[in-house]
Amino acid sequence: MKKSISRQISEFAVNLKYSDLPIEVVHEVKRYLYDSVGCAFGGYHTKDVNILRDIYTNMGGKKEATLFGFGDKIPAVNATLINSLMIRALDFNDIYWKEDPSHPSDIIPAALSVGEMVGASMEDVIVAIVLAYEFEQRLCEFAVPGVRERKWHHATLTQFVSPIAAGKILNLTVDQMVNAIGISGSHNHTIGCPTAGKLTMMKNTVDPMAVQAGVFAALMAQKGYTGTEAIFEGKEGFMDCFFGWDVKTQQVSPAPMQGRESIAEWEWDLSKLIGNLGKSFKILECSMKAFPTEALTHTHISAALKVVTENKISYDQIEQVTVTTIARACDILFDPHKYRPESRETADHSLPYCIAAALVDHKITTASFSEEKLKDPRIWEVIDKIKGVASEEFEKMFPAKQPSKVVVRTKNGKEFSEYLEYPKGDPREPMTMEDLENKFEGLSSQLFVASRTKEIKDAIFKAELMTAREFMKKLIA
Repeated sequence: MKKSISRQISEFAVNLKYSDLPIEVVHEVKRYLYDSVGCAFGGYHTKDVNILRDIYTNMGGKKEATLFGFGDKIPAVNATLINSLMIRALDFNDIYWKEDPSHPSDIIPAALSVGEMVGASMEDVIVAIVLAYEFEQRLCEFAVPGVRERKWHHATLTQFVSPIAAGKILNLTVDQMVNAIGISGSHNHTIGCPTAGKLTMMKNTVDPMAVQAGVFAALMAQKGYTGTEAIFEGKEGFMDCFFGWDVKTQQVSPAPMQGRESIAEWEWDLSKLIGNLGKSFKILECSMKAFPTEALTHTHISAALKVVTENKISYDQIEQVTVTTIARACDILFDPHKYRPESRETADHSLPYCIAAALVDHKITTASFSEEKLKDPRIWEVIDKIKGVASEEFEKMFPAKQPSKVVVRTKNGKEFSEYLEYPKGDPREPMTMEDLENKFEGLSSQLFVASRTKEIKDAIFKAELMTAREFMKKLIA
């Protein structure tokens, strides 16, 4: 009998050992851990994080896992949600975008919180993080086109991965891991509206909620709770519900095509999900963010900054800015709500706002989305001069490349342009250690003096020598 998809995933996850990981993979885990902890410290002061912290600290419970920065100890399931949201809150953490987007570092707290709860080694946590990146990124390539094209959010993918990371730390058996995936995969399918139109706090919260649910699913499986094994390929499973899947023929079925010209336009690429496991590791293909904004904005921001800084153009000299991009970026980032954002969540997903802030300040930082900056009259003076143009040629290049052409026309009739194919932080132009240090210090400066930030960096890059409990003690403000 052919093994189920979740069983093949589970067998790989259960059997992966720290000694199986190449040196460069372990080092990359530490780089992403460093980046993610910095993002969490940046999220420390946000309203959404503090609302959830108030709820859970008032709720109390067993002191199992530590909250980044705060130092509160609460049940591991609850700490997972808050810590994941802290990483995610500023939209500054990592990004992987193929057929679907994802932020694999959202899942890191599943490994850390459970690791602290059970007293796991950081070697074990590193393995769990590798698995989180591996399967989150593979799921981004599984559906062709991605589930985002069917108006579902990428948290829909995370529900299958977070129980793997948590289950690895809990030393689940293969059968238990299969159950954990089946439990979590039976719910948390997330509709796309958190990132469409006027955005709310849920934009950053839906994925952490899927991470939290995965931890709970792993704990359920550990106690003997069962879940659907054929959660991917079974009747009315993930594949059937999202594209239509004939269980007998193992092919996409025509029923739910919704006007598509051909069945060939929809497919599930099983080789991308479970092929060649262990031959290489997907974390080496992930990207970091140089700006605290939605991923599709980054190449455009880089191009705009290059134009105005190299040519010393001030915002009041500008007549018009034309941004040529892929169609989905126009749809997501240029809709009418994005021209008058009223919240940080909408502003960092608004390409007109991000470009306007770059034109005004010649930089983009977390301060670009403060309440004060959202009221800056210079932003509103220039924002309506920014126009988006969708390019079929650029669409064909995506996601292998993220092309952008920015043309700035000044009031004296001159035009300046810049064309880029990928942003800073892409594996083809990775963040340097200096870049990471500057980002970390900028995000953590309100919580730690310089000597403490160095201590935290040293702890992260020597993490394999510690337990998860020792490690989390280093991250308290």
